[in-house]
Amino acid sequence: MQKKLVISDPKIMMGKPVIAGTRITVEMILEKLSAGETEEQILEAHPRLTQEAIRAALAFAARALRADVVYPVAEAVS
Repeated sequence: MQKKLVISDPKIMMGKPVIAGTRITVEMILEKLSAGETEEQILEAHPRLTQEAIRAALAFAARALRADVVYPVAEAVS
């Protein structure tokens, strides 16, 4: 059985999805990647993370966005 890498526990980070055994949120990983940080930079800054954990965070986010929910996106101002 494969270990679950992303967990959510109301006692840890108010229930936000985190990497198991850490207080590193999926949200933080996504924010760092979207800001242009490389996987290597994130791993260097957070030694408890692994490449597998970063991929698990991305997979979790992709699954979460599959739900039939409308996410309003503001139009770009020209």
